[in-house]
Amino acid sequence: MKSIRISLQEERVDDAWFDLSLRELRAGEVRFYKADDLQTGKWLFKVCVDKENSRSMVKAIKCPPGKLFSQIEGATMLFQKSLTAGMYYDIISLTTVDGEGKVHRQVVKSTEEVPAAIKDNFEVKGYDEATGKKLPGNHLVTLTKSDDEKAMITLFILERARTLPPEERQKSMDLMGLIKELQKTSIVDLNNITNETFNVDREVLNKMLSDLEARGKIKRVDENFVKLA
Repeated sequence: MKSIRISLQEERVDDAWFDLSLRELRAGEVRFYKADDLQTGKWLFKVCVDKENSRSMVKAIKCPPGKLFSQIEGATMLFQKSLTAGMYYDIISLTTVDGEGKVHRQVVKSTEEVPAAIKDNFEVKGYDEATGKKLPGNHLVTLTKSDDEKAMITLFILERARTLPPEERQKSMDLMGLIKELQKTSIVDLNNITNETFNVDREVLNKMLSDLEARGKIKRVDENFVKLA
């Protein structure tokens, strides 16, 4: 989770937005956040706070480049009041890509389908337990504090972006940022991370490191370790 950095950019005490689920214009607090995720890239989010209806909407207004990421731009996630005091719930749905390259959302039906990053960092419950209501079939939700907008944005990235194919995330790989995050790091460890996360093999990584070294961006401590110049 340390690889996702979120910072407040602008706050509007009184603004308005159109709520598609309610099909009406709503007014309230609006905040803009910049998110920098080493696995997917740079984002800009808008969070709309509807205190009257006890709900917050997170909207991606700028996404990393790519045909799949472009289909997420403008997408929203809704967080609503749960039975647990001070907590909002979000129905967990993950991004999938069909054979034609179109992005879809797929609602999670079992805990086995929930990514480890979500289970390890957020409370996951059944929809009926969290809301006291029932929906056809099984649905799972996450619980977040009603005022923790950075957690909501993190969930958007985990559900919508990090579930895209590795080759799409590779286009936004911030190798310089990863080396900075790890500080002095072995090339073996760097290769393990980039291979598992972005499907980048050792040969491609070596070429990228050589290019950064030639441009004076990084330097080799020895043949096995690199760090920022």
